[in-house]
Amino acid sequence: MAEEAGVQALFEKFGTYVLPGRVEDPRRAINEAQEAERIGLGAVWISERFALKEPAVLAGAVSEATSKIRINGTFYSTMRHPIVTASIANLMQAMSGERFGIMFARAVPAYMKMLGAPAITMERLADCISIMRSLWKGETVDYEGVLGKFPMLKLTDMHKGKVPPIIFTAIGPKSLEFAGTHCDGVLLHPFVSPDGVRNSTKIVRDAAEAAGRDPMGVRIYHNIIVAPDLPKDEEEAVVGGRAITYFELPGFGDMIVEINGWDKSVLDEIRAHPKIACLNGKPADQAYTRQELVDVSRILPKHWIDEGAAVGTAAQCADQLMAYLDAGADEILLHGSSPFDMGPLTTELKRALVARGL
Repeated sequence: MAEEAGVQALFEKFGTYVLPGRVEDPRRAINEAQEAERIGLGAVWISERFALKEPAVLAGAVSEATSKIRINGTFYSTMRHPIVTASIANLMQAMSGERFGIMFARAVPAYMKMLGAPAITMERLADCISIMRSLWKGETVDYEGVLGKFPMLKLTDMHKGKVPPIIFTAIGPKSLEFAGTHCDGVLLHPFVSPDGVRNSTKIVRDAAEAAGRDPMGVRIYHNIIVAPDLPKDEEEAVVGGRAITYFELPGFGDMIVEINGWDKSVLDEIRAHPKIACLNGKPADQAYTRQELVDVSRILPKHWIDEGAAVGTAAQCADQLMAYLDAGADEILLHGSSPFDMGPLTTELKRALVARGL
């Protein structure tokens, strides 16, 4: 029986978060991952939020509940000893049949400070990546540097198959250059427009080439908020409310706006809103639900939503998502909606992919 047109392209080019947003029942991740696999998506992504979104535990559970979908877990590199993180990734490759990828995120500096954890600097992250790759080769590591002093690190009884890809979340030029220099992939931030994807891709590819690496060997992932066929109030929370949790953050919001070429004065309006101003630096997503930030989102220009997210009918969302692939994204991470709401969207994505000859 012939395979349905667009099935392979959908599997290669689209994935989804499980457990988007705040979580009460983490077991939902298993059902969402199974549904993502059933509707043809090729990857699930797991973020890190203490305590009910612990990526090592969730990735293990998802690997046992699925058979072919790729599993990408997000880790804050300074929260664990490097041999622990390296061991988790190696064991996940063994348990999942080599479907695991590890993603490093820098986190909001104010959040790391509240936890009393070391800031995730580029220097620390570069050393962490270097240590992990050495350990995965079976080498014994003797390290003294910014991460501390580790006289003898070695993985025993390790899985000797495929090394997990290392992905880095990036927004600004320096982090994009870092990804091109050191990583196997880069995940672009939500609300980066097609123009922003094009600009980001060039920075990553140029950095990879300058480092003597294959520019096309660094995979470009783009994290896009999708709201297909949602009621208006839910759409506003999924897209607008979530957008505020990004744009209100000093540094993060500014870099998104800069890479897109948007008006930075809008950020001042957002940060002056009473709900944001009273936080004194605390991230909004730690203080409010998405629904509680909808009123703040009224500040956002319409074209920020039109260019930075995929909203409307499933067909409209699918066509909007093609623009990001055209701009240079190799794979798209669908964010903000549950896989149980994405069946019609995946049907339309196959149609749109076939229309582009993919």
